[in-house]
Amino acid sequence: MDEFRPNYWHWWLFGFALLAVEMFFPGAIFLWMGISAGVVGILVLAMPELGWKLQLGIFAVLSIVTVLLGRTYLRRNPIRTDVPTLNRRAEQFIGRVLAVDEPIVNGSGRIRIDDSTWRVAGPDCPAGTVVEVVAAEGLILTVRPKS
Repeated sequence: MDEFRPNYWHWWLFGFALLAVEMFFPGAIFLWMGISAGVVGILVLAMPELGWKLQLGIFAVLSIVTVLLGRTYLRRNPIRTDVPTLNRRAEQFIGRVLAVDEPIVNGSGRIRIDDSTWRVAGPDCPAGTVVEVVAAEGLILTVRPKS
């Protein structure tokens, strides 16, 4: 019985599937694995006699190398954007000056921003005090009274 030997198009199909997974779970891991699968497909196209074990080994090594190189590159060259806080809503409020909605007692209170209410941390002060948002950690905004 003949041993199963993946063709180049098997690897290309696998590579496209990995790229599709990357769209749903972004993180630049499946991207590099998909590219590695495409490279293995090119190698199999050039050398169709490669056994499946060698193909899988090449894919594994290429995946590890490309993921590590990709992560290193992105760490040194972060992607620049004109809206860096797009998906970090709380950080968008840093620098805004607002009035406290519920008094800050024992370092915790509430503030109304646009159509939502946010928890705030800061020095105790009565409702109506004008404060500036100076930091954001998770869903809690840090404020200080505005002079």
